[in-house]
Amino acid sequence: MKLLKNYYKPTPKKWRMIGDTLLAIASLVTAGGLFAYDMLKEVYSPSELKLIIGSAFAFGVTGKFLTNFFKENDKKEDNESGK
Repeated sequence: MKLLKNYYKPTPKKWRMIGDTLLAIASLVTAGGLFAYDMLKEVYSPSELKLIIGSAFAFGVTGKFLTNFFKENDKKEDNESGK
């Protein structure tokens, strides 16, 4: 359960940027899929569109959520691991 205790600690900038990028891409894909649904349903079947939009949504939310498990290394932890 050591991983879960890191959830509420500050997320490093690198991982916040990765999570935000995943969420932004997923938002663009899902919003674009919904706005252009009428044009896309001529190319894809309704079940394929649901799969594409749902997968993009799940990917973005999951990616953003998972970045919360990373934390900055504490100097105390670095010193202890070096011994």
